[in-house]
Amino acid sequence: MTDTKQNIIEHHCYTELVYKRINKKLSVSFSNDQIEVLVKEALESTDKMFFAKKGKNFYVTNSEKNIRITINSNTFRVITVDKIGR
Repeated sequence: MTDTKQNIIEHHCYTELVYKRINKKLSVSFSNDQIEVLVKEALESTDKMFFAKKGKNFYVTNSEKNIRITINSNTFRVITVDKIGR
């Protein structure tokens, strides 16, 4: 999983629709740039043990920011970001 974390950080990308989905799921109204910063910071600060591959997706759980990022394992596209409970 070591190089998986680095691959995700370097190659993750977004679709136009995912920005709206993330804002809706997190109940915020961030700009596209703010979302990209949030996701990148979360990916970089999350320990590799919290990167999990299940099926066709990676799930990155960052308890500090209380979010879980879902990323397609083939395309590295961010699918969504969900709030997690404390």
